[in-house]
Amino acid sequence: MSRPPIRVVLADDHPVVRRGLAALLESVEGVEVVGQAATGREAVREAQLLAPDVVLMDVQMPDLDGVEASRRIATASPGVAVLVLTMHDDDETVVAALRAGARGYLLKGADQEEIRRAVHAVVAGEMIVAPGAAAHVLARLSAPAPTVPFPELTAREREVLAAMAQGRRNGAIAAELGLAAKTVGNHVSAILAKLGVETRAEAVVVARRGGLG
Repeated sequence: MSRPPIRVVLADDHPVVRRGLAALLESVEGVEVVGQAATGREAVREAQLLAPDVVLMDVQMPDLDGVEASRRIATASPGVAVLVLTMHDDDETVVAALRAGARGYLLKGADQEEIRRAVHAVVAGEMIVAPGAAAHVLARLSAPAPTVPFPELTAREREVLAAMAQGRRNGAIAAELGLAAKTVGNHVSAILAKLGVETRAEAVVVARRGGLG
């Protein structure tokens, strides 16, 4: 009797990337793409509605980044394995995602066999780390989590929040950090969501109480 296919939700804000991943995964025997998400919030919702075996999650997502989305899925849908996708093999955001409950990560551009092995591994309860970065990432994971203000934020988000607390607007923050204004706006939205506040002014108050700015 054949086993049921591994059900996968793809979460990436680029439609071309999602289509490419869907085509690649649909050609893998025993894997079925059951849903797609273009934002972090959509990924969380699809994980709850569809109860897939795996969510293949991009790190950089609008409205809710891959770290926070992984945390929410791990909390609300613990039976769903999150497999993070990233372009970087030493990005601390990936370590934060693994601490948040993701079960592994792959580099974008991984071939079909790498993806197949990773999907099967996380479904089996294993942690999978992209080749070439395993020692680095596992060393960081085994180290005590650093004591930093607002640990739920990524390092970049803390930089943006600190600049907000100093009274800078998005344009000035973008120029200072070498980012696009849209990217800063996405970071601000993620910061508000993670801090549980509705407005920029509230975020600034929280930041200053936490010692930023």
